[in-house]
Amino acid sequence: MGRYIGPKTKIARKFGEPIFGVDKAFEKKNYPPGQHGLARKRKKTSEYGLQLKEKQKAKAIYGVQEKQFRRTFEIASAKEGITGENLLKALECRLDNVVYRLGIAPTRAAARQLVSHKHIVVNGAIVNIPSCQLKAGDIVGVREKSKSLEVIQNSVAAGAATRYSWLEWDYASLSGKFLQKPEREEIPENIQEQLIVELYSK
Repeated sequence: MGRYIGPKTKIARKFGEPIFGVDKAFEKKNYPPGQHGLARKRKKTSEYGLQLKEKQKAKAIYGVQEKQFRRTFEIASAKEGITGENLLKALECRLDNVVYRLGIAPTRAAARQLVSHKHIVVNGAIVNIPSCQLKAGDIVGVREKSKSLEVIQNSVAAGAATRYSWLEWDYASLSGKFLQKPEREEIPENIQEQLIVELYSK
């Protein structure tokens, strides 16, 4: 199955929270999607169902497909420390996610497209792999001839106030420095990573 490109609000309604950010359509229809919406009687979700839902939510938030998500989990579980936290840190270190966090793109999907279309440079070299894992000290910036792109200019202007402690932004050069992997408490996403660990540990 290919990447989902349908309505984002429908996915947000499925999980019961605006996982893609501020969503006016979600606020109007804050109930599950489907023909019967609120009227449908839903059975109590099983333990497996809760675990699966949390994994699907994490995949939707970061825009990662199953094979890649599973591979990231296996790498996280092989490292020292808490597996769930390692997983989220690895997802946060993805190039497309950092481009989004820096405010260069308005969404992770837009960030992934900018990377794929060779508009982003890492340490001065063009990188077109969205899943590229960044290391402390890496400089992520906009390619010189891409700095005038409307989507980038609009995003940078709109997200100027949103900054994160593990990233350092330089507006003049439209580039940012990846200082370090974020700690779990610094990651704002509402994900219960332990449920994902339990799911893959079955």
